Amino acid sequence: MANNPAFLVGVDVGTGSARAALVTSKGEVLQTCVKPIRTWNTQPNYYEQSSEDIWSAVCECVKNVTTGYPKEHIKGIGFDATCSLVVLDNDMQPLTVSPSSKDNQRNIILWMDHRAEEEARFINATHHEMLNYVGGTISLEMEVPKLLWLKRHMHNDVWTKVGALFDLPDYLTFRATGTEHRSVCSAVCKWNYDAENQCWSEDFLQSIGLLEDLRVDDWRRIGKQMLTPGTSIDGGLSRKAAQELGLQPGTAVACSMIDAHAGALALLGCQGPGNSGDENKLTTKLAIICGTSSCHMSLTKMPVLASGIWGPYKHAIIPNLYLNEAGQSATGVLMDYMLQTHPCYEQLLKEHGSNGKVYAFLNTFLEELAKKRGANSTHRLTIDLHIWPDFHGNRSPLADPNLKGMMSGLTMTKDVENLALVYLALMQALAYGTRHILQVLEASGREPITSILLCGGLSKNALFVQTHADICSVPVLLPSEPEAVLLGSAMMGAYAAGLYDSLEMAATGMGGSATVVKPDLSDSNRDYHERKYRVFQRMYLDQRGYERIMKG
Repeated sequence: MANNPAFLVGVDVGTGSARAALVTSKGEVLQTCVKPIRTWNTQPNYYEQSSEDIWSAVCECVKNVTTGYPKEHIKGIGFDATCSLVVLDNDMQPLTVSPSSKDNQRNIILWMDHRAEEEARFINATHHEMLNYVGGTISLEMEVPKLLWLKRHMHNDVWTKVGALFDLPDYLTFRATGTEHRSVCSAVCKWNYDAENQCWSEDFLQSIGLLEDLRVDDWRRIGKQMLTPGTSIDGGLSRKAAQELGLQPGTAVACSMIDAHAGALALLGCQGPGNSGDENKLTTKLAIICGTSSCHMSLTKMPVLASGIWGPYKHAIIPNLYLNEAGQSATGVLMDYMLQTHPCYEQLLKEHGSNGKVYAFLNTFLEELAKKRGANSTHRLTIDLHIWPDFHGNRSPLADPNLKGMMSGLTMTKDVENLALVYLALMQALAYGTRHILQVLEASGREPITSILLCGGLSKNALFVQTHADICSVPVLLPSEPEAVLLGSAMMGAYAAGLYDSLEMAATGMGGSATVVKPDLSDSNRDYHERKYRVFQRMYLDQRGYERIMKG
């Protein structure tokens, strides 16, 4: 083995691009490549992509990262992608999902497409017990509302011609192998598959009027055979796909995962210093993938049903463990919005040159301001400034897309100090949001979380990281390998190739190490955040109160 290095390819298809990485069997990322993919947004709330466009971008990226490496040393490939809906006809060719165009290339409803609002409302009105696994309410971003939308709105042109319906991660493994297996990850998290009983719920689909359409030919359209993520798909890479990707036929192909879940796999596998004890137990960690929005994932041995939090999803990441998935609808994008709409942002941008440098400047500015004011902690600067951060609704744990943002403590100042304080108050509000999620999970019977792992854009912001540690009173770990999502895909490839005996072992074997940011557990700090958190919760109750008054 030492003489013949083993390499893996991880593929990640995000919202705006396809990416690939070449990774060693120890988890070292050697090469990466990114190609943009096309999105059509021709009317509000409608977002469409093309499976052909995506597959060709994937092929380009994989060829690029493997150039110059002997193909026989590339042992496995793993795929992750957004949970977007791919529609194919009976010949397994693209079939349009676009009401505004007959173009069959536009055959993907993107995850963030909100056309199925009415269908989601209709499904939620059934109060079916399968909805308990999605925190009580189905999201319009999940696949079943979108299927119902296609049936209702494009019945003759599309619905009657459908040959197969794939989640995008599963479509990628279909293109790679030619086999139509589905991953439990997508099926249980986004398609309301019953993982406990390992079957599609006929009763649920009957109640919403989709059973007869989907049960045809032993469920072939939506998947008759489920595999757990990372499982090696029989036959591996097909001849056709091997040629397109520039790899050897028969190379191991892993059953897929949703993109955020692949990131969670890599984070949960990452080890803090002193490789033992509770802190490195998979089930005591919370992984937060921070991008435009943030995704909070944790695994348990027993199922935990928590209001407003998705799951428990059995086998979604690791076989026999249950996943709970929470999230904040707008984090990175909200931070940018709050800064960029402030009167002095343009001036700061001119002075510092980039958005990232403005953040770094504000972090230093706040430290100096705290010293100048004699405050023993930066956090105390917002004693009279409070934010409720649901400017784009609340995904967890309140599961209300119609909640609004709130601020208390506004003045007429518009200088840099004012911007810095708003920025700090928002940073705290996002961390209180994470604390709220943890509180609901623990109140629902979950064992306490002892560490948080972060990856993604905001994890590069030292103040964001320290604020999360201080407010949640647990250490925050930052993995040494920043490309967590690509690494998660490569871990699946390594397990599929037989380099590790389980996906869990691949995760810990390739997860690498982390630096630890410890919380400030002083009495004064905890007391201060306790008070601020009470204000945070009160703001939500106040918003509900205003609604009641206005409804009369």
